[in-house]
Amino acid sequence: MLKRCLLIVLSLTGILTSVLAVQAPAWVSAATPKDEICGGIGAANGSGGCTSDVSLNTVIRNIINIFSIIIGIAAVIMIMVSGFRYITAGGDSGNIGTAKNTLIYAIVGLVVAALSQFIVRFVLDKLK
Repeated sequence: MLKRCLLIVLSLTGILTSVLAVQAPAWVSAATPKDEICGGIGAANGSGGCTSDVSLNTVIRNIINIFSIIIGIAAVIMIMVSGFRYITAGGDSGNIGTAKNTLIYAIVGLVVAALSQFIVRFVLDKLK
């Protein structure tokens, strides 16, 4: 059972890695790296390109958004892992306790990440 689950997880990881690793041919996108960075910055602040008014607040917001996405994904994965541990505990109180602790810590991490998002946005809005 554990080998089958491990095989499924490794297969899904391999599929996800291969999908993310596929790159478009060079002739599809003739943009320079600077153009790509400017496009990303423009998409983040809604201007459509590099502008001189990209402030520190915008950069901090973008960084916090990226960290929040990463933390959210990690928390959801840990919640799924704790559910898997709980299901496969087989009545062993030690394994059940480990699964419950993992679930609690994942939820606490998600709440802390959400609160930090609000706190940073509040501070940045007050600094404008």
